[in-house]
Amino acid sequence: MAYLFFAASIQRHIPTPERDVDARTLGEALDAVFAEQPRLRGYILDDQSALRKHLAVFIDGQPVRDRQRLTDPLDKASRVYVIQALTGG
Repeated sequence: MAYLFFAASIQRHIPTPERDVDARTLGEALDAVFAEQPRLRGYILDDQSALRKHLAVFIDGQPVRDRQRLTDPLDKASRVYVIQALTGG
């Protein structure tokens, strides 16, 4: 099962504990979380169901490649980190 972690900056809006999910892609993993926390969808995805620009998502230490369709593959030992990206200078 893949392991999902949501940063504290997201959890201050909607409590989202770390969890294992049975999923083959990032999209499936997020859908599993959204089924339990429907309000979280609006913080993570935009109106086109793509990752919001202010988020960074890493799978096994690598940034996701498919921010639109969320098809990046997961395996049973994958670790997914969802964090707010920092911008500015």
